[in-house]
Amino acid sequence: MSKKKPDGQNAQYTVDFTQLEDDGSFACPKCGAIISPDDDTEETYRVLETEVQNNELAALTIECGTCRSIIRLTGMNKVLEVLPS
Repeated sequence: MSKKKPDGQNAQYTVDFTQLEDDGSFACPKCGAIISPDDDTEETYRVLETEVQNNELAALTIECGTCRSIIRLTGMNKVLEVLPS
């Protein structure tokens, strides 16, 4: 995980999706709030941007619902390659 904080903005982190638990849940790098892909209420996180490469989801940028940190999830296309179709 890497961290960078632009002047005057919320903390920004990068999380490698291939390093997460089996269900895709992880703790926010700043506040520790559990962020789960199964939560579609937008209470724990909010999707800010999706990155698509070759018609596949490659990365996702989200905002933590607790501390407002920006988290970029990378490696999603690698995970999708190994999932059974």
